[in-house]
Amino acid sequence: MEAVDATERSYKGFEGPPPSLLTIIIDTNPHAWAYLSSTLPLSKAIANLLVFINAHLAINSANQVAVLASHTQHATWLYPTPHPPKAAARNATNGSNGKVDGDVDMADTPSMDDANKYRPFRNVETELLANLRALMSQTSEADLKASTTTLVAGALTTALAYIAKANIKSAPHVGDGNAADLAAAADAPTARSTLTSRIMVLSVSGDLASQYIPVMNAIFAAQRQRIPIDILKLAGDTIFLQQACDATGGIYLQPSAPEGLLQYLMMAFLPDETARKHLVLPSAGEVDFRAACFCHRRVVDVGYVCSVCLSIFCEPPADQTCPTCTNQLSVSSSITRVPALIPRKKKKRKRVAGEATPGGAATPGTPGGGATPIPS
Repeated sequence: MEAVDATERSYKGFEGPPPSLLTIIIDTNPHAWAYLSSTLPLSKAIANLLVFINAHLAINSANQVAVLASHTQHATWLYPTPHPPKAAARNATNGSNGKVDGDVDMADTPSMDDANKYRPFRNVETELLANLRALMSQTSEADLKASTTTLVAGALTTALAYIAKANIKSAPHVGDGNAADLAAAADAPTARSTLTSRIMVLSVSGDLASQYIPVMNAIFAAQRQRIPIDILKLAGDTIFLQQACDATGGIYLQPSAPEGLLQYLMMAFLPDETARKHLVLPSAGEVDFRAACFCHRRVVDVGYVCSVCLSIFCEPPADQTCPTCTNQLSVSSSITRVPALIPRKKKKRKRVAGEATPGGAATPGTPGGGATPIPS
């Protein structure tokens, strides 16, 4: 009766697909959306995007979503809404004097609960629309005149930081639970991932040559963390985002009809990393691997590269010094010198046998010119 039960029991763990974290970066450049207002206004694009987010959350109850806005001057969160510091929130709750009296302020705003709507759907819709309205209302004319591009590099960096934090929270505790053990477990190639993450960029802006260095740094960081970057290009042409998809294994899609945004989202970008292993993904075709020079921030086909820091220049520096690492460049004079044009030699025409010379006399040994004999 008191013997130890040595019966072997096999524990069958959870074998289903892991939950997926979808981080969406919306390009909210007012200049680009004004250009698309006739075919796809921003309000319609957001409505289609909310349907896509609801479909992602409905696939798995453990799925997560985060939405960032890549604006002209900065990148800001649309969902989840950043919480204020604890001290500021406590002061706002207890009154202006900051005294803790135990009372709770009663808000006059009606409740947003709707029994006919799934609560996660309602939370995403309410916070995203409210934060987007606040972002557009805070954008002044001076901000629009100062910059016509969008801050994609900052949005990518913020998304990668959020994904890294979410992976640490979802990972099981290893060792003593310190940062070194968690980082080692996350970098292990054989570790089972408890959360698959990906980034989707809804881009409408064009030139990003001025952000070449931070964008490439974000691409390499996503490649190391095995985070695919998907690009849905509605307008403009950006070669660096196409390189991001190629380096991270994401999907690059540039639809010819932007008004069919919802169909492109549901058919191409809804499957997560686990489902994509069993699907035939759309191909981006030929990838443009051109780079931007460090001196003028323009895309070049052929340039000069520093052998120390690998900086790219469209033309040799005037003082033969790399402006990035101050290394002395040894540019050959034959490269910088204007090439001289060498005149082309005239070829002598070969004389054919029996051909008359310019003087009119025939070549010796050949019959002279005369009438054609008439056969008898």
